[in-house]
Amino acid sequence: MERRVRAMYFSGTGTTAKVVTAVAYEMWEALHENDGNVKYTKAPNINFTPKTARQKQYEFDENDIVVFGTPVIAGRVPNVLLKFLDTLRGDGAMAIPVVVYGNRDFDDALIELRNILEDKGFHTIAAAAFIGEHSFSQTLAEGRPDGEDMELASNFAEKCADKIISVPDLTLAVKVDGNEPLRPYYQPTDRKGVHIDILKVKPKLDETKCNQCGMCVELCPMGSIKKETPGHVEGICIKCCGCVKKCPQQALYFDDPGYLYHKEELELGYAERKSPKLFLD
Repeated sequence: MERRVRAMYFSGTGTTAKVVTAVAYEMWEALHENDGNVKYTKAPNINFTPKTARQKQYEFDENDIVVFGTPVIAGRVPNVLLKFLDTLRGDGAMAIPVVVYGNRDFDDALIELRNILEDKGFHTIAAAAFIGEHSFSQTLAEGRPDGEDMELASNFAEKCADKIISVPDLTLAVKVDGNEPLRPYYQPTDRKGVHIDILKVKPKLDETKCNQCGMCVELCPMGSIKKETPGHVEGICIKCCGCVKKCPQQALYFDDPGYLYHKEELELGYAERKSPKLFLD
């Protein structure tokens, strides 16, 4: 028997990728070293952050083990990914759903991702919620996942490997935190409880800083920044903030009052360090 181990992820700023690729690699190492009855291959990871990657169909089978990661947006799996996720075919593959959130809460994102994978024919054997630096901020969960987080990710990977080796017939869905039915998407409010609508807010460009390097064009997961007009967000913006945080010239920024208010409230209200949650039962 030969099994393939890989990570599959959407990651606007790289935090989700950092966690899931580490878990996949270290789980493969542990399986390779400790299970002499099965050959384990470290298969190429699948990064479905680029829009073009989500135009492909991905099919797996019972010989695949996939560490599957998405960020949390508004307490849920990003809704722009749902159409793509509906095209997956698990066909008996093992999956480990992982969500990464910006230190507020992962709400129902993990149970939603688990259910999606189960519905598409995967067997979810373990799951986790990790913390990454909030996409809006450079201070909220700054630098996470950090060394402490990555040590937990390594331990989690080893426990996943132990479970795969010791329980050969893993068919029951892992139990995770979350509500069913799923709660509505999280909505920011002001201090009077009035909804702050930032759905259509987009970053702006400081033309004096932009050198038209095109990095933002490559980074935008929605394909909303065209190579003819780098820096100008013309289509849907999910506020992953990859273009803002990774622009070499720091030419992209937000100035919407509601967005800035919400960002400040998050930084003030959720400064206490949250710990990752791991699920193996």
